[in-house]
Amino acid sequence: MNDSGKKALELIARFGGVEGAHHKAWVIDQVARILADDYEGFITSVKHGEDGPDTYEWDEGISP
Repeated sequence: MNDSGKKALELIARFGGVEGAHHKAWVIDQVARILADDYEGFITSVKHGEDGPDTYEWDEGISP
């Protein structure tokens, strides 16, 4: 496993069990930042859908 994968798993292990959807959204966002080669491009693609570039939202969450 590469360093990025290790960092992502460490973050999940440390914060993944924190209660609250806003905190879990933060964990997901942080993992995406670690793993995505182009975070902004990844978010743009996630938000794009059948109704255009802002069909879906991306929640950065709140740090636990």
